[in-house]
Parts: sequence; C-alpha cells; structure tokens
Amino acid sequence: MTSAWAARTAPIDDEGDPVQLHFAGHSFEPLPSGALWWAAERTLLVADLHLEKLSSYAKRGNLLPPYDTGLTLRRLEADIARTGATEIIALGDSFHRDEGSTTLLDADRLRLAALMGKARWTWISGNHDPAPHGLGGSCVAGLERAGLTLTHQPTRGAGLIAGHLHPAAHVSINGRSVRRPCFVHDGRVMVLPAYGAATGSVNILSPAFVGLLHWPSLEVAMIGRGRVYPVSPRRLVSGYEVY
Repeated sequence: MTSAWAARTAPIDDEGDPVQLHFAGHSFEPLPSGALWWAAERTLLVADLHLEKLSSYAKRGNLLPPYDTGLTLRRLEADIARTGATEIIALGDSFHRDEGSTTLLDADRLRLAALMGKARWTWISGNHDPAPHGLGGSCVAGLERAGLTLTHQPTRGAGLIAGHLHPAAHVSINGRSVRRPCFVHDGRVMVLPAYGAATGSVNILSPAFVGLLHWPSLEVAMIGRGRVYPVSPRRLVSGYEVY
C-alpha cells in the first residue's frame, strides 16, 4: 500500500496545461485521483475502487488497518465537489469481495450514502464483485452510452472504456526512472487506473497488455502529484513488477 500511495502522489514536474484525452469522438479529462471526468455528460468514471480490501485481508488473518475505504470515499467526495458531477459510473471491482458491501464501517456507509445522494450511480460488476448489492443505484453487467461501451474487463473493440488491469507507466525522464499509475488508450480501447487507496498497478508493457492495445496509436497520461502528464510511448521502459 505504501508503494502504491507514493506512486500516486510523487511529482514529475510542475508544468503543463490540464490533459485532455480525445477518444472515440469524445473528450475526457483524466484527474490526478485516477477518475476520468466526462464533462459533456457531467459524469465521473472510476475503476477498481476495491472498497473493503483491507477488511477482507483481516478476515484471512492479515491484520491491517481498515482505513482504505474511507480514504477512497473521501477522494471520490473531493472529485464530485470539484467537478459538480451528477453521475458516477463505477467500472467494476468497486468492492474487493461481494460481501464487502455488507462489512462497511458505519462512518463509511454513511459517507457512501451521502455521496449517492448527490449523484446518480451505476455499479458495473467486476470479477471481484460480480453479484448485485442493495446499497442503491443501478447494478449492471455493462453499459452503452453515447456510442461507448463501459465495462470492467477490457477486450479489443471500438469505443470501449474499462478498468481491471490497473495500468501504470514506467518511464525514463531526464535520467530518472519513474513509475506511476496511468490512463492509456489507442483510440479504440481505454483502460483507467485503479482508483482505490489500497490498489496496486501493472506496467503497461507487461504481458497482461499484450495484444490489447495498438502500439502506434498509443496515448499515455501519467498521474503525478496534483496533475496528470502526457507521456511519450518512446519513454516507456519495461519492468514487470507489481506494486
């Protein structure tokens, strides 16, 4: 968890305008939190919240402080306030296990209920949380919106936005090696970084991404401290480590 948090917050530099991703005829703003802001629809897309991940570890005897859910919800609360979003679409693995929707601390349950009162919610099922829950909002297997397919697991297609793979870019910049969560797309498929506070990430040059993205069309936006930065694919370096 420490490495993932450090990777999310460490800086690259402090220059540049906010990044805009132009994908399948739509414009999106990737946020430093890991959310994707779809201003035309007043919608926030978030992937892989993995709420209650650390509490599920505790059930298996790994006693870690169960604060990840609260951190993730506070991050989402800030994004809703910043953007004025009227809809949230969660692209699967919102809970680390199906039973996570029943193990929320009272404070986290109240915070989530308050957030759901501010925006319309759609929960897309993931491989970690395939079953519907009773927290409110709509629980669906996938969603079609404005010519886009919103789903959890990415596949080759057109206009598909997904999560699941927890993408990160490992780059060499000015003699430094830097590894951060990232947004990545090739004009046909976009994969969002994991949003949860206790999630890790996978290098986009790892085998998990082979055959999914068309390399010559690749666009990468890396999360820094308080900003998102475009990264040339030529700067990407290999390294299959997972944090």
